[in-house]
Amino acid sequence: MKTVLITGATSGIGEALLARYHQQGFYVIACGRNREKLAAYLDHYEHIQVLAFDMTNKDETEEAVKTIEQLDILILNAGDCAYIDDARAFDPELFSRIVTTNLIAPGYLLHYLLPKLTSGGQLVFISSSATILPFPRAEAYGASKAGLDYLANSLRIDLTRENIAVTLVHPGFIKTPLTDRNTFAMPFMLSSEQAAREIFDGVSRRKQYLHFPWRLTLILKFLALLPDVVWQKVITRNTEA
Repeated sequence: MKTVLITGATSGIGEALLARYHQQGFYVIACGRNREKLAAYLDHYEHIQVLAFDMTNKDETEEAVKTIEQLDILILNAGDCAYIDDARAFDPELFSRIVTTNLIAPGYLLHYLLPKLTSGGQLVFISSSATILPFPRAEAYGASKAGLDYLANSLRIDLTRENIAVTLVHPGFIKTPLTDRNTFAMPFMLSSEQAAREIFDGVSRRKQYLHFPWRLTLILKFLALLPDVVWQKVITRNTEA
């Protein structure tokens, strides 16, 4: 039985991935901060281990994962989103919190868990299609996810000799507790279950890059080819509250 570890497994895409991998016969290590939700998983699923910890705390992360002996797939899914509402009054605490959660914390996990990935194993980064184009108010979120993109793409090169595949995932708008807070239009939204199916299928094929829904990501990629003044007007008009 293969083992997959999923961070952010108590809601949204992470929870849907847990259900998907369990259904497909994997032993799942579910990570998160919601202890009550994690405890409920033990009653609902077989072949599951739960780890409750704050991944932004390096020492807590080390303690939580030290009993893990071997992994076949490591999915770095956990993340957070908050917006810079006033760019002139830039919020350094918010910026630091989002970058720490989305970029620094995965570094802690990589330090402790990469040595546990088997040869032939897989490393999966859940990033965002927001890195295709800059969005208003997304300075913190976009910067953190752009950093995650670079991290994934660079690691792919260095881990080739270890026979470890790296998959970078760019979801569009997915219905989760995070997107429920958004007040702007979110076209072509998918459910968490649809996103989990896309990710599972792509990772099973050891794809290097996944992006969905196609209608949204292809539009963003097309806009990125246009002069700045054009796509900036389009993005600003379609993200206003």
